[in-house]
Amino acid sequence: MPDFAKEILPVSLEEEMRKSYLDYAMSVIIGRALPDIYDGLKPVHRRVLYAMSELHNDFNKPYKKSARIVGDVIGKYHPHGDSAVYDTLVRMAQTFSLRYPLIDGQGNFGSIDGDAPAAMRYTEVRLSKIAHELLADIDKETVDFIPNYDNSEKEPVVLPSRIPNLLVNGSAGIAVGMATSMPTHNLGEVIDAVLAVAKNPDISIADLMRYIPGPDFPTAAIINGRQGIYDAYRSGRGRVVLRASCRIESVNKGEQELIIVEELPYMVNKAHLLEKIADLVKEKRIEGITELRDETDKEGMRIVIELKRRENSQIILNNLYKYTKMQTTFSINMVALQEGQPKLFNLKEILEAFLRHRRNVVTRRTVYELRKAKEKAHTLEGLSVALANIDEVIALIKKSQTSADAKSALMEHAWKPGAVVQLLEKSDALISKPDTLGAEFGLHSDGYHLSAQQAQAILDLKLHRLTALEQDKIVSDYEQLIALISELLKILSDPDRLIKVICDELKEIKKHYGDPRRTKIVDQSVDMDDEDLIPQEDMILTISHAGYAKIQPPDHYRAQHRGGRGKTATSVREEDFIEMMFMANSHDTLLCFSNLGQLYWLKVYKLPRAGRTARGKPMVNMLNLGEGERITAILPVKSYADGLYVTMATAKGIIKRTSLNAFSRPRSNGIKAINLQPDDKMIGAVITDGTNDIMLFNNLGRAIRFKESDVRTVGRTAKGVIGMRLRDNAKIISLICLSERDKEQIKILIATENGYGKRTQAKKFTAKRRGGLGMISIKTNKRNGTVIGALPFSDDDEVMLITDQGVLVRTRVSTISAVGRNTQGVRLIRLDAKRKLSEIVRIEKNAED
Repeated sequence: MPDFAKEILPVSLEEEMRKSYLDYAMSVIIGRALPDIYDGLKPVHRRVLYAMSELHNDFNKPYKKSARIVGDVIGKYHPHGDSAVYDTLVRMAQTFSLRYPLIDGQGNFGSIDGDAPAAMRYTEVRLSKIAHELLADIDKETVDFIPNYDNSEKEPVVLPSRIPNLLVNGSAGIAVGMATSMPTHNLGEVIDAVLAVAKNPDISIADLMRYIPGPDFPTAAIINGRQGIYDAYRSGRGRVVLRASCRIESVNKGEQELIIVEELPYMVNKAHLLEKIADLVKEKRIEGITELRDETDKEGMRIVIELKRRENSQIILNNLYKYTKMQTTFSINMVALQEGQPKLFNLKEILEAFLRHRRNVVTRRTVYELRKAKEKAHTLEGLSVALANIDEVIALIKKSQTSADAKSALMEHAWKPGAVVQLLEKSDALISKPDTLGAEFGLHSDGYHLSAQQAQAILDLKLHRLTALEQDKIVSDYEQLIALISELLKILSDPDRLIKVICDELKEIKKHYGDPRRTKIVDQSVDMDDEDLIPQEDMILTISHAGYAKIQPPDHYRAQHRGGRGKTATSVREEDFIEMMFMANSHDTLLCFSNLGQLYWLKVYKLPRAGRTARGKPMVNMLNLGEGERITAILPVKSYADGLYVTMATAKGIIKRTSLNAFSRPRSNGIKAINLQPDDKMIGAVITDGTNDIMLFNNLGRAIRFKESDVRTVGRTAKGVIGMRLRDNAKIISLICLSERDKEQIKILIATENGYGKRTQAKKFTAKRRGGLGMISIKTNKRNGTVIGALPFSDDDEVMLITDQGVLVRTRVSTISAVGRNTQGVRLIRLDAKRKLSEIVRIEKNAED
């Protein structure tokens, strides 16, 4: 077996792992994942653009195959796979990925639906016009170059970049232990901010936000709130909420609405979004959507979400924001490389770094142009000398054996200066003299001594330049060069002049490439609940005995002339009827108390808005009820005002009074309104104001009346106090609240299981202290049976009598005899043998009545 190593070195495993991991991490950070703060590019982006520039794949020249570009990049500069390079090239050509695409693509470069681009052999590319601004002056020694991976080529460390590309096109990347996520911005706004920093280096970030109000994404959409933007610009980290831009269209004479989605948040896949919406509809997490269409075309994006008739579009839109990527969060993390070191930057630091980069680039470009201008002026001096001595020069060249001999002879001879004296008189002789030129060359007392550069230019002189016009042109060109040299020297010597050059170039770029902002910004974060999207309006709320609920606008019940037949409030089954009907504001809350002592909240606007003849929707489907749980009381609430209370009663005779404010914090799963014993049930709840009388009725024909103030106010988790003492397994079956007005006028209807009942005036029940056994409300005997209900009525009300077999009998209360308290009552309904009356319910008067 051959020896693989001549020498074995003992090393610490921990130390070797640490060193190797750090080397790998720095390689990823510097060479792959993070952009440079100066040009905003990662190495692969920079190499692609530079390779295309070297191939002269310019915006005004024919397209080249993408495969040609990819091959050049991986062959010369990027020692990785072709897929990585092609993916980079594709993204720089996508209008929905970059705010200002750097590559002009021809062919399929993917779509916002997530479609993959065509293979590189099918697509063609060239640099976009704005990409040339990143590469401008790269041939003027403005940036440093380093050897490529095999030392066969040179590549730029950073591009000169006339535009602040890091902010304009953003960047995203995940390194080892750090990441970057830079949003895109509007070019005109960023340039204005750079100019502001150049004018006032002490400008604050708050003032900079007057120029850059926030990111500007290629897919537009809406930024919800400015606080996240300010946090990111101030500290380098922040989160902004993006929302799809939508509008509502009405169809079918206003009875149906469409949600039109025109703009999506940045980086949201449209096809996946449509699939998600369809799944939510299928799972019934979002209801009210009948059809989903993608009508996107060349004119722009258009997703149509068709709703059911009379569905509330704002609630559905709010749910779409909540459950889909129509609302997303963009996390800003402004990390970039500066001089090879990763750093977190705020907005001002990025702008200052770009300005510093431009100072360096423009200074190096000016030095380069100054050197070239001096060299050209020096050459023109030599040509002017040659034209002044043209005959001697030609004779000298003819005598020479070789061009080298001719060049040496020209340099050894002292020539008449001719027009050079005039040229030098127009400027300082030192201005046009190249810095590397020796003192022995140029104009001296014995004549003009040519340098090697001038001698070579004379040898290369074409015969047509011997004309008088050409001699005048040399003088003119020299004068222009002197003016240019003077200007370049001013730029190098005056920092204010340098800044002016930079600012003028930026203004020119804004003029050529600036465009309006696409992304709208909402000043305050709109964390909208459904309520914020619903206009406040009065609605008629109807709840049937079977628990079906709906809301309708009041104009569904137009005023009619006397003698009209009225309108049906709802379409109900034969075994159902309207139990509650009242006017409520769309923002009002329904407090729904269950027999298990739980409280659930339901906003009025969440009830289905249906037509007059529609049944509505079961409330059990809108509340999170447990097994065997049913709603025993529904209390509409406009506000949780002080001085109002919720008074509750249980079957075991417990009474509890709690401030309405204690129920002002809704929870999705409800809360416990009263602590019940295991064998107890909540039978009712009413809203009181502290001045009412409370009446409790039990099933054995006894009732008690006491002042509400006898029940002290307790907290939400308290059990309550005894309202009525019970004997012989009696249980409370009704809770009635009497206001000051009701105390004299209201009558109580009491019914028993055998179909008997009576009306008794409420004032016949004398007020006592709570906790007593009560007084007789109706005699319970073999004929009557036990009491099944007691309700307050007016004489013109109607009542529904319900048997245990579901038979319903409707009758006017005024037809029932009004008798004293200690009586048996009269027959309300004739029952078959073994049949019982199970419930009495007041029927709400509606338009049909």
